[in-house]
Amino acid sequence: MATDAQRSGTGPSGTDARTGIPSGHGDASDLVRARDALLDPPPGARRLGPGALREAFVELHDFWLSSRAATVGVGEGSALVAVGALGRRELAPHSDLDLVLVHDGRGRRGDKERISRVADALWYPLWDAGIGLDHSVRTVGEAIEVATTDLRVALGLLEVRHLAGDPDLAERLAATARQAWRAGIRNRFDDLLATTATRWERSGEVAHRIEPDLKNGHGGLRDIQLLDALSAAQLVDRPTVDVQDARRLMLDLRVELHRRAGRARDVMQAEDAHEVVAAAAADLGVTDRFDLARALSGAARTVVFATDTALRSARSALPRRGLAALRRPPARRPLDDGVVEHAGEVVLARDAQVSRDPALVLRLAATAARTQLPIAAGTLHRLADAAPELREPWPRAALSELLALLGAGAGTVDVIEALDRTGLWGRLFPEWGAVRDLPPRDRSHVWTVDRHLVEVTRRAAELTTQVSRPDLLLLGALVHDIGKGRDEDHSEVGERLARHIGRRLGLWPADVETLAAMVRHHLLLPHTASRRDPEDPATVERVVETLGTDPVLLELLHALAEADSLGTGPGVWTSWRATLMGDLVRRCRVVMSGGPVPGPSPLSDEAIALAHAVSESGRPEVSIAGEGDLTTITMTVAAPDRPGLLSRAAGVLALHSLQVHTADLGEHDGVAVDAFTVSPRFGRLPEASLLREDLVRVLRGSLDLPARLEAKERDYDRPGPAPAPSRVVWFDDEATGAVVLELRTSDRIGLLHRVAAALEEQELDVRWARVSTLGSSVLDAFCLETAEHSGLDPARRRAVEEVVLAAAATGPSTPAPSAG
Repeated sequence: MATDAQRSGTGPSGTDARTGIPSGHGDASDLVRARDALLDPPPGARRLGPGALREAFVELHDFWLSSRAATVGVGEGSALVAVGALGRRELAPHSDLDLVLVHDGRGRRGDKERISRVADALWYPLWDAGIGLDHSVRTVGEAIEVATTDLRVALGLLEVRHLAGDPDLAERLAATARQAWRAGIRNRFDDLLATTATRWERSGEVAHRIEPDLKNGHGGLRDIQLLDALSAAQLVDRPTVDVQDARRLMLDLRVELHRRAGRARDVMQAEDAHEVVAAAAADLGVTDRFDLARALSGAARTVVFATDTALRSARSALPRRGLAALRRPPARRPLDDGVVEHAGEVVLARDAQVSRDPALVLRLAATAARTQLPIAAGTLHRLADAAPELREPWPRAALSELLALLGAGAGTVDVIEALDRTGLWGRLFPEWGAVRDLPPRDRSHVWTVDRHLVEVTRRAAELTTQVSRPDLLLLGALVHDIGKGRDEDHSEVGERLARHIGRRLGLWPADVETLAAMVRHHLLLPHTASRRDPEDPATVERVVETLGTDPVLLELLHALAEADSLGTGPGVWTSWRATLMGDLVRRCRVVMSGGPVPGPSPLSDEAIALAHAVSESGRPEVSIAGEGDLTTITMTVAAPDRPGLLSRAAGVLALHSLQVHTADLGEHDGVAVDAFTVSPRFGRLPEASLLREDLVRVLRGSLDLPARLEAKERDYDRPGPAPAPSRVVWFDDEATGAVVLELRTSDRIGLLHRVAAALEEQELDVRWARVSTLGSSVLDAFCLETAEHSGLDPARRRAVEEVVLAAAATGPSTPAPSAG
């Protein structure tokens, strides 16, 4: 509310002889002690669950405030009312108190002074006790007048709850505020929408943020309060049971956040989930942090759907006045068989045969996606109640409409979300239940698994002109991760489910097998391109052996890999990743068409010339290709071959704010020729001469690289989400005896330098390195060889793993000693 109460001084302790009001500030220490006892019960006392604690806090503050109000003289002609969290009975442990002292405004000047002193006697004890307070002193007329210009005050007055004093006065304030809200909603609706949109943009989606804002985010508690306000304006019905369940979960989580932090907290940080689950798993009905994330996502998406639907319905229900009341209602425009547009929404035609038209649901959905118009809520509920089940196999018309929906692009996302929230999508795809609201297991994914599938399908629709079977690309995108949420390998489970789905949809047997193969092998190309050497003939042979000689499947997997990366999150699909995968696919196509297995690409003439220059001068050389392209730059470093060159070169690149994506290590006549694919983290490319000079200084030992990197990391790294635990995974390369070490960790400046130095200290040669940056995480792969060209036994692997994880967890390390 507002803060216009006067903080007038009070006299000495005791009672004002003229007014009978306690003139001292009073004492709220008993309130504070009671609050502390609820939050931290004595040994042997039961810890209250979040719902019970919230209710206890409301009752405690109600009792203290009503008792204090009676003591200081709140009575006939005045009333103390609560708004905000206390007014809604949703008080969290460290929520502010929102209070209004309302009075009738009658009487002489002395009565006004008395109200001011009553207010001081109410507010000061709370201020002195350090309790957050938002307060005002107003007549009913003054409160309504302020509400006409302050949207926050208007919304707050819809939550008025009587605490003490004259109940008729409190009721008159509440009734007048609601009447004014209903009467003025038409003129305030656009401001309400604009305020809401600004809040959503600032706070993001509760369902899909790693650290969601439970109060202000899209799908959070303020959206539920918005639904209450629209209901109070008699524009929409009261929130449904599902929305009330979502409200309860988010309120419980907010209570636990306040209890854990010891202060007001609305954003649930990554590290909070473990603590919250450990403290209140049974009360929240969850088993672990992933279960909690899934429950919260489902609740938030329920609120989002309800809010979006309510805002559209409210706009249509706004009272029309003046000339607008004389206009004819909008006409129904035909869109497809049984589908029309009415008032900006897709609805059923009056003659639609819902119970006799099995393809109607999908036809309406495809039309909505194509036109990017929302489906009316009443239409969705009618279809949910009356639409028939599709028989197996589906009619060809139903499959055609499904493909039209999936290929509609951006409009597909909201339509499938609407179908899912009303139970229609799960009826079409029963397998969807296992991935609905399922949280991702790694930070590169910004969506829940089900939303990821829809986002990938949207991206695949942009690639349909690049493949010969766009229908299978769209279906493969929709179900490629359908096996997640189960205990087995999701690709293997997904393969079996894809066969069932393909048969149910009525695909030809050969197409069913292609769809199943797409799901089974959807990770083959991206994993091979990042974990294997595409120039190694054994790599290509392994891919072709896995897929057979079907170029259509290879083409579909290539497009699916791109769509999958684009639908995962920002920065996952990059030009260097596209180049790696494109090179692998090109080599596989040659073999599938009967050609010879392509061998390694020879060193370029420029690289050989660079090696010759190093042989003659004995000094390192650096060249840069593509200086005008700030997306991907190839930087070649040539220097006399010696241990520690990779880590030193990587450190110099990090020192100049260059992010390494790939490192291909070669040799020519005793000269190491290392090619790095890099891009600037920020700013412009450095001069090649500066890189060369710093590399020479590092090799000579005159530049303290670890100290410089440590300073740079301290200056430029910014705190972010709590890092996920680092992990090392091993892969064996049967053809060469080499092994691939894959490091999954959080991104940091100089990471490649530190890890390469750790590998060099273990006397391991790095044949090539692939660096995948996925948001705040990285996936670095190193192809390793020992001096004996033999694999690593388990004990050696454990030792290597320990030093690599230590390098990933610490600051810049000292490079290996120079060998000459």
